[in-house]
Amino acid sequence: MLLLDTCALLWLVGDQGRLSRAARDRIQAKRGDLFVSAISAFEVGVKYQKGKLELPVEPGAWFESALRLHGVRELPINGSIAASSTTLPALHSDPCDRLIVATAMLHGMTILTPDPLISAYPGVETAW
Repeated sequence: MLLLDTCALLWLVGDQGRLSRAARDRIQAKRGDLFVSAISAFEVGVKYQKGKLELPVEPGAWFESALRLHGVRELPINGSIAASSTTLPALHSDPCDRLIVATAMLHGMTILTPDPLISAYPGVETAW
């Protein structure tokens, strides 16, 4: 199972040239087994509201359409994930990324990410 971080989702949808060749291969190999954390919808919305991301439609509609078009399934944030994210080593100050790491750890998933801080977490498998 492959968990896309937010930038991997954004690039999958809008600029696949920014994905590494290995990332594109992983996505292709894991079709039907691709996931994203619900926190990515929040991150997309925040980037949009701050003017750091242009979207053809409002963020909620974009997120739903992106998942449907690319066969990505959304994983909710539950209490276990939220609590686990607070016990992670302080390697990453971004709470959204910490939630993504906790999600992957609790579900036994590999995170598709170019972020070296996410890759530094012990016990989490990443690919890029």
